[in-house]
Amino acid sequence: MPLAASSTDLPGVAELLEEAVTAVGGSRREGQDAMAQAVRKALSSGEHLAVQAGTGTGKSLAYLVPAIRHAMARDTTVVISTATIALQRQLVDRDLPRVAKALKKSLGREPTFAILKGRRNYLCLNKLHGDDTAEPEDDQLFDAFAISAMGRTVKRLHEWASDTETGDRDELVPGVPDNAWRQVSVTARECLGVSRCPVGEDCFAEKARGEAGRADVVVTNHALLAIDAMGDANVLPEHDVVVIDEAHELVDRVTGAATGELTAGTVTAAARRCGKLVEDSLADRLAEAGEGLGMVLEDLPPGRWESIPQAATGALTVIRDAAGMCRQALGSERKEDPDAATGRKLALALLDEVSENVVRILKTFEESDPAKRYDVVWLGEQGPDGARHKVLRVAPLSVGGLLRERLFGQRTTVLTSATLALGGSFDALARQWGLPPEKGSSARPGGGTESSGGDQSDPVRDPDAPRWKGLDVGSPFAHGKSGILYIAKHLPPPGRDGLAPEYLDEIAGLVEAAGGRTLGLFSSMRAAKQATEALRGRLSVPLLCQGDDATMLLVKRFAEDTETCLFGTLSLWQGVDVPGPSLSCVIIDRIPFPRPDDPLVAARQKAADSRGGNGFLTVSATHAALLLAQGAGRLLRGNDDRGVVAILDPRISTARYGGFLRASLPPFWQTTDPEKVRAALTRLREA
Repeated sequence: MPLAASSTDLPGVAELLEEAVTAVGGSRREGQDAMAQAVRKALSSGEHLAVQAGTGTGKSLAYLVPAIRHAMARDTTVVISTATIALQRQLVDRDLPRVAKALKKSLGREPTFAILKGRRNYLCLNKLHGDDTAEPEDDQLFDAFAISAMGRTVKRLHEWASDTETGDRDELVPGVPDNAWRQVSVTARECLGVSRCPVGEDCFAEKARGEAGRADVVVTNHALLAIDAMGDANVLPEHDVVVIDEAHELVDRVTGAATGELTAGTVTAAARRCGKLVEDSLADRLAEAGEGLGMVLEDLPPGRWESIPQAATGALTVIRDAAGMCRQALGSERKEDPDAATGRKLALALLDEVSENVVRILKTFEESDPAKRYDVVWLGEQGPDGARHKVLRVAPLSVGGLLRERLFGQRTTVLTSATLALGGSFDALARQWGLPPEKGSSARPGGGTESSGGDQSDPVRDPDAPRWKGLDVGSPFAHGKSGILYIAKHLPPPGRDGLAPEYLDEIAGLVEAAGGRTLGLFSSMRAAKQATEALRGRLSVPLLCQGDDATMLLVKRFAEDTETCLFGTLSLWQGVDVPGPSLSCVIIDRIPFPRPDDPLVAARQKAADSRGGNGFLTVSATHAALLLAQGAGRLLRGNDDRGVVAILDPRISTARYGGFLRASLPPFWQTTDPEKVRAALTRLREA
């Protein structure tokens, strides 16, 4: 990066923010100003910051401006991490170019930025032009049509390779299936390395890393951030600040990155990869060990393992030993032709994956107390219904320790989202991040409150606990005047056998009053389809259901036709942004608790209970509160929006945990009177 100016030579954050806001055609907002100054202070002091900034605050500019100023003043790189591709693209394609151009004059040069993803997201030229091809999927071995389709897709990838400048999978439109992309990409483990690869100088992944290393701001995703934190080698460029947008997703994304999987097929594939590289007897032994694991797992029921079945111990031990012998036979790195080096590297990558997961699973059960274990192990199923196979998974019981040591312990971190203060406090998510509880006042939505973590007066305070502040800058929307929170207290509690007739009647009444314009958020695809099928012939307005077409196309149709309704499940709870008259009613069928038989949820709840806490509130209610807040946030997306969030589950009003859930929602005007709600929706429709 070019030589930086001293921080005293650069304009202040307030002045730069004014220039940026003017450049994008916006107007200054109180919450945005407060957030920008809080971020500036955090970057200056090194104290971590959690900021809840409601929709419409302009939080992207509120952290981009102080982050850019910090990077240029300190001659360093700031990393911004997001959970979704959509926000990555918004930052890289829209926000950062406009801000960089707007601040060029004041900062003395135009700030630079880059996007960086995991190596698997980039085309590998060595694999593309080499002799090696990945093994076909089991269900394609005898499917001529599938093989032909794969061939056509790979041919298209070869043609695209000569045109693309980045090799970035996300720039390939339309996209390709995962099994086709695997033919032309490698993981970090499979990569030969730039010095040994015959096309290393032209490597797309290395070019992206090089560009990121020279940039003031690098945009990445939570998964790569987690991989960087977990590994010994640096994946991201050197940086002293991380801004985590969509921070409510951080724990789930880090957990996903830290979850290992083991199947009989993976072991067999590793044996095939060893092929002619080791003695036949060694490869055969590993293949037989994989088959043995497959037979053992097929006889076991899915579910969490509190203790390891004896047969599984034997099968895993045999795999560990056989994989170790194959790896030893492969030997250390040596000079060889590129094709041989590629084959050996691919074999080592699979062997290491198998060995690490096997050792991790066996090590988990060395601790007899499940609450003290680092990992959770469970047996699941994956694949299409007609060809499902067993998969053994191992995931961390908590990622708080990892985040505390490898993220908060290493660099200044700013976490932000529209939904961080659950139950009126940052504590629920702070606990999951590995941060100490807040001190002082609670964060109240819209209150602009500030509080600190790691209270100096706490008699049992951990002296090494990260220092942090929580800040709720509120929202520019007048929730109490623009929206109604309707709780259908008169309905029966939801049952297990689908939506009760009373629920369908309630949904029909709300949709009719609203004249369509309704987003139905359901806790399961089964419930969404049941409601759609039951009401399509009953309502006069168009009714779309997730799965009828690509979700993006359905949302587009919903936004364009003001009388249309859209029913769906999880991705709609967080992924719909429809300002204007097309959306005036959001219906939530039930409190979105996680499945009680989810192995990781059950293990985390049990661990919290064993420590004297309330596992249900800590895990399940926090999960539900986060989704409810995200779902309710679909209603007001613009200053002129008005409408109703209708929660049909009466437990949010009657259960003991209801207060925590309600306090996690935006401060709408609340009622349990269905007549008032239908009258309000009718007035909106007529207006």
